[in-house]
Amino acid sequence: MNNPTVNLEKAGGHQVLAAAGKTILRPGGRTGTEQLFRWADFKAGDTVLELASSFGYSAIALAQRFNVQVVGVEKNPESVARARANIQAAGLQNQVQIIEGDIFDLDALNQKFDWVFAEAILSMQSAPGKAKILEQIRNCLKPGGKFLSHELLAQNHEEEIRQELGPLAHTNTTPISENNWRALYEQTGLKVEQHKTGPIALLNLPQNIKDEGILPTLKIVWNVLTKPVIRKRVLTMRRVFKKYQNDLGYIVLCAVAE
Repeated sequence: MNNPTVNLEKAGGHQVLAAAGKTILRPGGRTGTEQLFRWADFKAGDTVLELASSFGYSAIALAQRFNVQVVGVEKNPESVARARANIQAAGLQNQVQIIEGDIFDLDALNQKFDWVFAEAILSMQSAPGKAKILEQIRNCLKPGGKFLSHELLAQNHEEEIRQELGPLAHTNTTPISENNWRALYEQTGLKVEQHKTGPIALLNLPQNIKDEGILPTLKIVWNVLTKPVIRKRVLTMRRVFKKYQNDLGYIVLCAVAE
């Protein structure tokens, strides 16, 4: 659903794509997320912390699919209210909790988790921001707990991509290389056990059909074609993606707290 209060000329790239109708806003689409789930060995009753839970859809899906206990952190109060309503509608009040909070202040949770789950969160932070969040994720994990993440990858030309993509997306988007992602995790006490990379899927038509379905994808295309502001923003993003198509992609990682 479009939010009429959002200024699409200045909104973040993810907000523009959401306004066009996209619901899967992860760099690798469902493909990346499902890879994380194949690596995970969730057990019923495990505790999962999800970062930036938005409307609670992922938290609900985790609880329903794997019978885990989920705590989600979300900064936007309107999103928190909507997430809580969705959780109540799903009958999962005893299994899923959404807390209004900041991902830069995870220590305030005062709780340890078996898993931390985050998608397309760290990519939007500066280098110091990435490190700060990862340190807090490490502190939130039980000994041997694991962090599952799905992020934007820039195998080469990191600085050029940052300079073009950040202002374009109206965020501090800073994708880094496979080696730099792994090194950053290791530096913050998270040992990478498994990782995988692949092509970016956000504006890939076949992947969108796979992620969203045929009719929703047609609606997205229609919104892009008929809404000038969305069209301008999406086509500009697409040009950057195409320019760096050999470098931009996604990375998923499973790391354990040492």
